[in-house]
Amino acid sequence: MTPLLIGWAEVDTTPDGKVDLYGQYYHRVSSGIHSRLKATALALESADNEQVVMVSLDVLCLDSEFQQQFRSTLRAELPDLDVSKVFLNAIHTHCAPNIEVAVGIGWLAELADVIPASEYRKFLLDKIKSVVIDAWRSRSPGGVARALSFARLGHCRRAVYTGGSSEMYGITNRDDFAGMEGGEDSGVDLLFCFDESRKPTGVVINVACPAQVMESTYSVSSDYVGETRRLLKQRFGESFHTLGQISAAGDQSPRDLARGYRGEPDFWHEDGVIEIGHRLLAAVECAFPSAATTIDSSPLLRHKSQTTSLPRRRASYQQYREAKKRVNELEAAMSEDEAYRDFCAEVSRNEKISGRPGPYDSKLHPFVLMENNKAVVTRYHDQDAHPSIQVELHAVRLGNVVFVTNPFELFLDFGQQIKARSAANQTFIVQLCCGYSGYLPSARAESLGGYGGLIINGQAGSDGGKLLVDSTVQMISELWAES
Repeated sequence: MTPLLIGWAEVDTTPDGKVDLYGQYYHRVSSGIHSRLKATALALESADNEQVVMVSLDVLCLDSEFQQQFRSTLRAELPDLDVSKVFLNAIHTHCAPNIEVAVGIGWLAELADVIPASEYRKFLLDKIKSVVIDAWRSRSPGGVARALSFARLGHCRRAVYTGGSSEMYGITNRDDFAGMEGGEDSGVDLLFCFDESRKPTGVVINVACPAQVMESTYSVSSDYVGETRRLLKQRFGESFHTLGQISAAGDQSPRDLARGYRGEPDFWHEDGVIEIGHRLLAAVECAFPSAATTIDSSPLLRHKSQTTSLPRRRASYQQYREAKKRVNELEAAMSEDEAYRDFCAEVSRNEKISGRPGPYDSKLHPFVLMENNKAVVTRYHDQDAHPSIQVELHAVRLGNVVFVTNPFELFLDFGQQIKARSAANQTFIVQLCCGYSGYLPSARAESLGGYGGLIINGQAGSDGGKLLVDSTVQMISELWAES
């Protein structure tokens, strides 16, 4: 049989100058570079011309318009590539620039002394275009081998209290702490790629933990994904590529809150990045020898995509009334601008407390509560006119492996449901892909509240999550039925 064609490429996407690091309610102007940002592309083509190009970006998230804009610029350059088969995912680092131009005023406004989002967006589009062209044009015969390894990375970050509430990064040494809201997934899904001489050329690493160890720092950083890339180049050579994907991890973080940061490295700073990098290196090294004996040079490649309509999460009339009342109370005590200035001052004070772990911004500050309740009011007025959202989904079969995408910070429950029901021997879930539609919380998270489970945090709710699971499983089943 004609072997699979495989092409790799990576490109540096680090901005040349100060940027406003994206991911918090407050501005963080970069003061230096901890690790370089990259875009990594893997291009695959079968003998019957089935295609996929997967691109991983060291950014927080990306909007669907960005992906469409990218595809339109690529079409003329690569006429033999179906650009609809190219998809982009984010690793969710909080230490990269925003690529979505802010349209708000006040606290949302862009800063004057940093690289504008529009400028970095154009820069990144050009870089991604080049990396996909390089990966596609470098295609050559090769093979792949799947592997499942394990590493302790992600932990549920939503603490539950006996009074019936949840709080992201909530304090766990309180008397009313009842436990963590959800589980965790230590699986490390791996897809190794090899050339014709059986030399390893790269690996896809898929884990249920966002790359946000450094999230409250002021350094540009590719976080643990960048550290893992660096270590794997040391192990396999400078030409070895690493493509990072984040599995369903909307309620996960690198921190074990129940242990209260005792007995481990600091998972808010560089120590945690180094530790996770070495844990992933060990996971790869453990799996590689066996994988290298099971290389498949002609796996079946099939690629399906579809646009699926999901119901928007709705605000009830009672929620609307309560939110409107709360906004009025908060604004009577302090204007939005005053609340934001007080919020930023509190963050600054918290950052200066010696030994204090993040996050430095309180999700219970009046400013945050003001924004949360305003979002409920806005949703109530808008939801009848826009009752659903459209999401682009992909399912890629490669032998007995499947990659499935979604544009959410998807709670772990939904990822576990997809994996359990999948027809594939190994299922790579790729969240934050083909756009960004916010968090998609479980029903329990919706009922308990707290950041990540609120209306302000996403477009879809748990009923949409169930439909997403069913649609994804159906796409996988169709890929297996066609073979």
